[in-house]
Amino acid sequence: MVVLVALARFPPILSPIRTTTTRRRLLPSAALRLTRPLSSSGSPLAVVASMETPPEGYRTNVGICLADPSLTKIFTASRIDIANTWQMPQGGIDAGEDPREAAARELREETGVTSAEMVAEVPVWLTYDFPADVKEKLNARWGGTNWKGQAQKWFLFRFTGKEDEVNLNGDGSERPEFCEWTWMTPQQVIEKAVEFKKPVYEEALKHFAPYLQSDPATTTSS
Repeated sequence: MVVLVALARFPPILSPIRTTTTRRRLLPSAALRLTRPLSSSGSPLAVVASMETPPEGYRTNVGICLADPSLTKIFTASRIDIANTWQMPQGGIDAGEDPREAAARELREETGVTSAEMVAEVPVWLTYDFPADVKEKLNARWGGTNWKGQAQKWFLFRFTGKEDEVNLNGDGSERPEFCEWTWMTPQQVIEKAVEFKKPVYEEALKHFAPYLQSDPATTTSS
């Protein structure tokens, strides 16, 4: 299930990551519902609603969409602990931490990247539920919590460095999560994601679409 939750604007994070605020789009305040296929139980796979705060029972989290310098393709990495599972960087927000600062921190911790500028943010929370087996595993890892899923604040960054800056050992402060990485088109990112994250990826990339460029390699001339 995906839930969108309205959030107030935060102050910009500190360097080395710069922020831009151009062309920011806000969702309408009224609740919305996405038309999506039904699950095997007959319930919608994704629901969109506008709220002022993240729903209770969900771990607050940031998602990072790191685009290449041309804003054409997106950084995607394969997880160490789950075979053939690709995702964009993400991570929990510490108590009292600004989501923008959390996004910069998680990007550095998971990829080693500090040469990036913030381009846009999704002005609402995107929420997904954990499958039962994932819920049990993650809550045990987090010390016996009982989170139903994660409420994520998503940010689009543009990579401004060179590829040798990417280090999947991160900055050494956390255990590595990824074993390889590549640049993918937005559609490839969605296709490679695990099923329970796909609705969130689709919604985040809809918000970032006005900032992303078409890949010339996949564009055919008329």
